[in-house]
Amino acid sequence: MIHSEAGGEGAVTRSQLTIIVAIIVGYAGLSYYSDSVPNAPNLAAGLSLAPVVLIGLALAWRWTRPWVALLMFAVTSVVLYRYWAFIRSNYPWSNLVQQAGAYGFVALGFARSLAPGLAPLCTQMADKLHGPLTLAEVAYTRRATVAWAIFYALLTFAIAGLFFAASARVWSLFVNFATFGLIGLMFVAEHTVRRKLLPHRPPGGTLVALRQFLIG
Repeated sequence: MIHSEAGGEGAVTRSQLTIIVAIIVGYAGLSYYSDSVPNAPNLAAGLSLAPVVLIGLALAWRWTRPWVALLMFAVTSVVLYRYWAFIRSNYPWSNLVQQAGAYGFVALGFARSLAPGLAPLCTQMADKLHGPLTLAEVAYTRRATVAWAIFYALLTFAIAGLFFAASARVWSLFVNFATFGLIGLMFVAEHTVRRKLLPHRPPGGTLVALRQFLIG
């Protein structure tokens, strides 16, 4: 019975992850298409704002009273309708803010957790999954947090630099596809280093720890 329930929970989790991946891939494909053709400014503008608006409204619905969330939805709709022509004409800038801002905040989150008195993010995630940690694991996860902070900071600078130095199509290709490849390579590199420095650590790396940290 316990094994069956565990398997069911795992299946649900895998299904949720599959849906998330499908949404990300679909969004990336549509974003690249809208940035690559000249006759899709409405689609491009909508995609550039959709993540921020949807996340903001979802958080408002979760953290405030329903009537406040509905009021915010109504105000957002009016503002978007009123200034849509301006947004459509300047959507590349909202794309830049969305992409660079997202990775920049992730870098800031990793870097901030390194401050005195705080537990590094990788340490928190590893402790959630494997705790209590040994001194060697604490030292490693702190260095891993530094590495991830630097990685996301460099990714943020690369996104901003390419925005001004490359064509819109090249920039869109980078932010919608290459970034995920680079993040995947970083996971592989972190896993390889971790296996070498901590060979007796239980299976599961940053990705597994992150999922455990987020969903409990």
